[in-house]
Amino acid sequence: MTTPAPSGPTHSARAHSFNAAAAQYAANRPSYPPALFEALEELAGRPLAGARVVDAGAGTGIATARLHARGAEVIAVEPGAGMAAEFRRTLPGVPVVRGDGNALPLADHCADFLTYAQAWHWTDPALAVPEALRVLRPGGALALWWNTGAHDVPWITAAADRADRYFGLDLAAEKRNLDARVADPAGRLDFTRRDIRWSRRVPLATHLANLGSHSVFLTDTAERRAAFLAEERRHLLAAFPDGIVEETYDVRLLLATTPATPTA
Repeated sequence: MTTPAPSGPTHSARAHSFNAAAAQYAANRPSYPPALFEALEELAGRPLAGARVVDAGAGTGIATARLHARGAEVIAVEPGAGMAAEFRRTLPGVPVVRGDGNALPLADHCADFLTYAQAWHWTDPALAVPEALRVLRPGGALALWWNTGAHDVPWITAAADRADRYFGLDLAAEKRNLDARVADPAGRLDFTRRDIRWSRRVPLATHLANLGSHSVFLTDTAERRAAFLAEERRHLLAAFPDGIVEETYDVRLLLATTPATPTA
């Protein structure tokens, strides 16, 4: 029998938990499909190639690397020392500065795109939306996206239910609430939404390490993490006896463009 779940970690504790597990995060988290960046360009009405892109909450650079590969001139912004150090190790040619979306350390109207991959929910929109409007050039695009588990896939729903019960949270609701109303409660931006399905096949060990890199795990005790992951391994081996897990994701993209001419 495992020890009871402690009281839930604070939002701040969860936001800062990744720094101690940056290498694990970089090695096991999923990336993003080409269709995401094609949708981003379509909705923004301009290519990434040659664009000035600020990738905020860049983490270890998973999204930054894809933006850079598409020809964007990228500068990354990351608040965490551990994540920034891993970023510099894996992407030494891309500049990264310390800071967060609530107070971007950047000049006014310097970016064609401002992107947040898995990161906007760590900001305060009351601060981050005005900062986005300040940093983006006229006609620029704010793009927010998240990899979310495809909950019409039975094994993914079952796994999410097990995690919710164990940690005493409604993690699925957190993902369902990734919409324009939550992203910008004041309604200053007109977001368009796209959902893009994709999948990857990974060894069970990679899948479990990916799970373990999420904040709800990182802020729990080592004993409880180990107990959950051992039990989860048993469930997943029953579903995937060859030890290869097919993870199916829906990437939720929210994109809003700023007025083509500055407003007073």
